[in-house]
Amino acid sequence: MSSITLIGTGNMARAIGTLAVAGGNTVEVMGRDQSKADDLARVLGGGATAGKWGAVPAGDIVITALLYDGVVPVVAEYGDALAGKIIVDISNPFNATFDGLAHGEETSIAQEVAKVAPAGASVVKAFNTIFRNVLENGRPDVFIAGDDAQAKVHVATFVESLGLRPLDVGGLRMAHWLEGMGLVTVSLAGNGVGHWGFALGVDEFTG
Repeated sequence: MSSITLIGTGNMARAIGTLAVAGGNTVEVMGRDQSKADDLARVLGGGATAGKWGAVPAGDIVITALLYDGVVPVVAEYGDALAGKIIVDISNPFNATFDGLAHGEETSIAQEVAKVAPAGASVVKAFNTIFRNVLENGRPDVFIAGDDAQAKVHVATFVESLGLRPLDVGGLRMAHWLEGMGLVTVSLAGNGVGHWGFALGVDEFTG
């Protein structure tokens, strides 16, 4: 099993943390508000702990469960505390009208994280195409992107421990397109599907 640290105390941190504990993983929670981190660790149970903000995370996999505009600044703030860690960005940088991405070029939050991450850290994009309620109640596919093959293996193993299927989409530059998939998912919820109880996935056809 994996050891993970969740940076963030919101709904996605709770959803991923709940699955992680159920899957037998070691879970640490960090938040700027220590009381919220303490409360979430207590709710998660299963030996989950609350770390101190800015300290070296206990987890080998560090999941930044934050709004998109906070991810890069937090990784920069943690600095060398993240050296040697696998940093998993789950964010979606949607614009204010939810009809485009917030950045105006072919980049992604994960790619921007890689620019400020310390030496030895690896960055992986994952979980961003999945609504929180689906993560809590369903078994969606989890698309992952990253340049470090071994880091992706570790993240895939963690995803499998949650009872989910990891699907590798390629290098970190594909994170931009995963963010686009996240945008398509939101647009489907508001249009063709009309509700939030679904996820994008892959059906394989043979013969």
